[in-house]
Amino acid sequence: MNGETQQTVEYVSAYDPYVYQTLTSVVGEKIIVQVTNNSVVKGVLTKVLPDHIVVEKNETPFFVRTQQIIWVSLGS
Repeated sequence: MNGETQQTVEYVSAYDPYVYQTLTSVVGEKIIVQVTNNSVVKGVLTKVLPDHIVVEKNETPFFVRTQQIIWVSLGS
């Protein structure tokens, strides 16, 4: 357009199929998740998608990016 070079944007996301598959197997379970800023999210794992998970506590959903997860444990 008008002699200008058009730039393109490419979205790249790291997808770990092992984390995805493992988390999918515990949907509906209480979990504890530590994320990269050292905070901890506790609640019921309600949804797993390739780029994020949804942990619900007291009917409030918390959306956690998969790339931010350090570890996950089954909670009590």
